Amino acid sequence: MKKQSVQKMFVREKAKFQDYLEQKGLRMTAGREAVFKEVFNLHGHFSVEDLVKTFQKNKARVSRATIYRIIVELLEAQVIRQTAFGKKHHNYEHMYDEKPHHHAFCIRSGKFFELPDLGEEEKYLPILKKMGFDVLGHEVHFYGISKECQEVGNS
Repeated sequence: MKKQSVQKMFVREKAKFQDYLEQKGLRMTAGREAVFKEVFNLHGHFSVEDLVKTFQKNKARVSRATIYRIIVELLEAQVIRQTAFGKKHHNYEHMYDEKPHHHAFCIRSGKFFELPDLGEEEKYLPILKKMGFDVLGHEVHFYGISKECQEVGNS
C-alpha cells in the first residue's frame, strides 16, 4: 500500500475515532492516542496481549486495563472488529483495509484461513432490525482440521 494512501486512511480512521469519542463526551487522551497508533500500525490479527507486550517492550506507560478499555471504544467506533479463533484471548483486526470475510480455524495447528463473505448479513439484518438490534458487523467461524494436519495425522 502506498504511503500516501496509508496516511489518508490513518487520518480518516482517527477522525472516526475522535467523532465517536466526542459523541460519548470523551477526549483523545495520550493513552487513547498511543493505543490507536499502535493498533493502526499492526497488520493482520492481534490480541490485547500483543498490544500489552508491545507497550512493555517499548517501555510505554499504558496499562493493560487502559488497553482493554480503549479496545472496547475502538470496537464501538467501528475502527476494529473482534474475531475469535478458539484461543484464550479475543483477536481483533482493522476494518479499514479489510474486505468482508470469515474465518476457518484449524484446531490442531492454530492456523486460520480467510474466506470471502457471501452476503449473509443481508438475510439476517431485517430480522435483527425487528428485534431492535443495532448491527455493527458479523462474522462466521468454521472450526476443524486443515488438510495439512489431516495428512500429518494419517502418516
